[in-house]
Amino acid sequence: MSSRPPLTVLLASPRGFCAGVDRAIQIVERAIAKYGAPVYVRHEIVHNRHVVDRLKALGAVFVEELDECPADRPVVFSAHGVPKSVPAEARSRQMLFLDATCPLVSKVHVEAGRHFDAGREIVLIGHAGHPEVVGTMGQLPDGAVALIETVEDARAFQPRDASNVAFVTQTTLSVDDTAEIVAALRARFPEIAAPHKEDICYATTNRQEAVKAISARSEVLLVLGSANSSNSVRLAEVGRRSGARAYLIDDATSLDPSWVAGARIVGVTAGASAPEVLVQGVIDRLAETFEVTVEEIDTARETVTFKLPRAVA
Repeated sequence: MSSRPPLTVLLASPRGFCAGVDRAIQIVERAIAKYGAPVYVRHEIVHNRHVVDRLKALGAVFVEELDECPADRPVVFSAHGVPKSVPAEARSRQMLFLDATCPLVSKVHVEAGRHFDAGREIVLIGHAGHPEVVGTMGQLPDGAVALIETVEDARAFQPRDASNVAFVTQTTLSVDDTAEIVAALRARFPEIAAPHKEDICYATTNRQEAVKAISARSEVLLVLGSANSSNSVRLAEVGRRSGARAYLIDDATSLDPSWVAGARIVGVTAGASAPEVLVQGVIDRLAETFEVTVEEIDTARETVTFKLPRAVA
């Protein structure tokens, strides 16, 4: 008989890498294989320390701005998207650049452009300073997009023409929070133009639904993801709302044993930019203290894949 106390681990599915993250990482890996090191990457390719460190070891150099890149080496733009000024500058310097922007982020860029061309005033629901928000706002001239972060912002927003407003959203937001903000906008602007299809991406939505399913049964929720990963932070928030004590951790070394002391059911998930190896690491760490039984809770099947750019396909 084991002297270790029993612990059920409810493993959220879907979890971890989404199609956009998978594509972005492959673009960097293939660029290094094709062009040799170093390959420069503007901003973290995805918001995960482990992914970034692994790519650095392969020969990727991460920079904040294009002027830090030599013109004779390839540069990759991150999955979050970039303002239009960035590829324009790369072209002017005759740089070879690869755009790893997630196609679902690009869809938001196209929508915003369509609304602008139609003369609508555009509201972007998102988090100030997040690279995706900077990239989306940077698709259009300064002042063309108003950023709304909260229900209060939605109530305070004063458009020039209340009958000619449109909204788009960041792809990695809380589904529930965003619904509240959209409801506040619709209450004030019944004719507001909405996205044809939800801007919050399938992966964000699916991971939040999976977290709700396991958090309702778990005392503690462990979310693998970096603190600057918007979708990972949202997963922890969703878990807390669903009744679990939720912790966002980089990896198993960040797990404080006191969090799970006395627990019988622990939920585990990973943000869309967190590798699966980190999930296994946490389960292994829990197994040092507990007799672990893993139960996978499957709430959706994901079959989405995105094509690679021709230059590295």
